[in-house]
Amino acid sequence: MTARFAIYAAPGTGSADALGAALRERAEQWLGRSVSADPIAPGIPAGWTREAIDTITVDARRYGFHATLKAPFRLAEGRTLDELDAAVARFAAGHGGAVIPQLTLARLDGFFALVPGAEAAELYGLADEVVTSFDGFRAPATEAELARRNPASLTPRRRELLQTWGYPYVLEEFQFHMTLTDRIADERSKEVERTLSAWFSPLLGATVPVDALALFTEAEPGAPFVLHAVHPLQPVPSSRRAVRPAVSEGTR
Repeated sequence: MTARFAIYAAPGTGSADALGAALRERAEQWLGRSVSADPIAPGIPAGWTREAIDTITVDARRYGFHATLKAPFRLAEGRTLDELDAAVARFAAGHGGAVIPQLTLARLDGFFALVPGAEAAELYGLADEVVTSFDGFRAPATEAELARRNPASLTPRRRELLQTWGYPYVLEEFQFHMTLTDRIADERSKEVERTLSAWFSPLLGATVPVDALALFTEAEPGAPFVLHAVHPLQPVPSSRRAVRPAVSEGTR
């Protein structure tokens, strides 16, 4: 099977939360694509053309607006999409949601993303549980998949995580983020940062609920990721604890 599956946080998808919905609408207008069947009107900030935005969002647009919890994987032999979907539903029904506090624009390893700007321990705890709880559905990484991560460039711990979980940026190496661009050349970074800051200005600083888990599918290599199902989490807790320091996530 060449199809891949991923478990994402996708604020505003299948949710009645107005703030999450506003964030999703703004982000999908920027990317020019919705991961669901919902139509969108692509946005064009002042001084830009749609073509110029598309040029710097090729990969970001293909993945769609999301935050990775369980990175894309092929299904293990004998596993099915229906089984995975049911397992995500059971997990979500028994776990509390989290929040993205003080939504902040950041540049991570050359690309721009929205990240937590303050305490987010529940969010990182949820990510850790998703990574470990669903690994039985993941087929072992092939040599080609491992090579794509360029293991020689990784720290020893990240190589260990890659071998164990099929992805090097998990657990203590994880950085929650919602990608908005591909890597941007240094000479263009200020221009793009100003544009994104203005585009998302009504939402920056807000606390956005992560109130559901989203199961995404990629039909074949290079195909756009699409939303398969949304499973609500229990009500978002009100407690707040410290956020982890930012790290580079590298290639998805």
